[in-house]
Amino acid sequence: MTPTDDIRDLLVIGGGINGCGIARDAAGRGLSVTLAEMSDLASATSSASTKLFHGGLRYLEYFEFRLVRESLVERETLLRAMPHISWPMRFVLPYHADMRFESDTPTSKLLSVTMPWMRGRRPAWLIRLGLFFYDTLGGRKILPGTKTVDLAGTPEGAPLQGRFDHAYEYSDCWVEDSRLVALNARDAEARGATILTRTKVTAADQVDGVWDVTLEDTETGDARHVRARMIVNAGGPWVGDIIRSRVRSNSRDGVRLVRGSHIVTRRLFEHDKCYFFQGTDGRIMFAIPYETDFTLIGTTDCDHPDPSVEPVCTEDEKRYMVDFVNGYLKRPITTDDIVWTYSGVRPLYDDGASSATAATRDYVLKVDRSAGAPMLNIFGGKITTYRRLAESALEKIGGELGDLPGPWTAGVPLPGGDFPVDGVDELVAELSRGWPFLDPRWARRLVRAYGTDARDLLGDAVQASDLGRDFGATLTAAEVDWLMDREYARTAQDVLWRRSKLGLRLSEAQAADLDAYMADRRARRAPAAE
Repeated sequence: MTPTDDIRDLLVIGGGINGCGIARDAAGRGLSVTLAEMSDLASATSSASTKLFHGGLRYLEYFEFRLVRESLVERETLLRAMPHISWPMRFVLPYHADMRFESDTPTSKLLSVTMPWMRGRRPAWLIRLGLFFYDTLGGRKILPGTKTVDLAGTPEGAPLQGRFDHAYEYSDCWVEDSRLVALNARDAEARGATILTRTKVTAADQVDGVWDVTLEDTETGDARHVRARMIVNAGGPWVGDIIRSRVRSNSRDGVRLVRGSHIVTRRLFEHDKCYFFQGTDGRIMFAIPYETDFTLIGTTDCDHPDPSVEPVCTEDEKRYMVDFVNGYLKRPITTDDIVWTYSGVRPLYDDGASSATAATRDYVLKVDRSAGAPMLNIFGGKITTYRRLAESALEKIGGELGDLPGPWTAGVPLPGGDFPVDGVDELVAELSRGWPFLDPRWARRLVRAYGTDARDLLGDAVQASDLGRDFGATLTAAEVDWLMDREYARTAQDVLWRRSKLGLRLSEAQAADLDAYMADRRARRAPAAE
């Protein structure tokens, strides 16, 4: 444990999307940055989202117009920067005039007072008005606007009960959430940041106006110190614990932890559009085409008071989501149709809302100087606004550390994203020509994961065997080596459930084989690393 005289500008705590986004932005402005993540990148909230870049249509009911507008503008900014891991998606909102809801949103309360005959309903005019705002607030240039869809005899209507005869169709975007985190980290490192995974902050003390932070390698137990002019606390669900237990700050700002669970089922419909379902309890549920052969359903909102308790999808949540979508589907599903579940904890700013559903999704940034050296605490936020959150964080950081260069990330491609928004098919065709052993599905998977970097991953291979061991589902040793060398992966869990979702396709034996390969490769490389 050897202190160093090197003083970093920033120590970022947390390797989720907010931490990695801030590290990238800061490094690109010339700041010296170290990021410490106690587990794998995106190992908590940032790999457990509903995987959408969206404005948040339902947030309009809570009058969160600033958040919605910022999110809508960001959708297209982000699409241009990452066309490999994000793409446009159409959303189908079925409507029936007799649908009734129980809701405590400000909009519902206003309707109950001004139009009591509308109590328990979202009238068609209100939905159209909300979609009009949704289409116009963000200044769309790429995404098509809303239209009304006749469900009779159409692919969109085929999976639905006959009582739904029409729907509203609007635009939002899909994103590969955990890959987004890894690519931000990789770009931050390319711009000079130091990215430390499996590294936990155990203590932080202010010494002569500078933070002296103790870091512990969670695999070896080795400790070291990093000195930094400022700490950014982007600990996600652990943001409050870092404030109280690691930094021992007097800050009174609080965080509300809300668990969101999802289920994945067999594929429930043949088209590539997503459904937006409204529940009788006022909540909404998405049913989204997922990984070609599956459907993703979510999410729930439940308070989750202890970040040390691993979030899991409970039996009650499974039944709730199954019953919810069965209110719409012609062929009901059961819990036996579920092939996978996942849960994450959203670290929302505690605004005193009456329910987890009503708690604000907006981000709140607070600078705390009570310890002498400055610390920026990050509360809330959503994946769609991570880049704007980072810009806001850099404004706060500049106020503490001095003037900084201006914002630069808008539209700047992430690694592999240097091709047009509509260029995926062309890139897939290029891979198929250059590496004829790739079947179309394999080529598309590589493009959707790595974009133009797929060329470097494939290298000079002329046949599949040149890529090394086949672990199943087109995952080869060459790809695993790439993920270990360039994207911080260390275990099979990192590869199968965060850098990809190939865990849906590999058996337990195949996953164990992959884990053994990665452990052996780490062991063989350890002496050289020392």
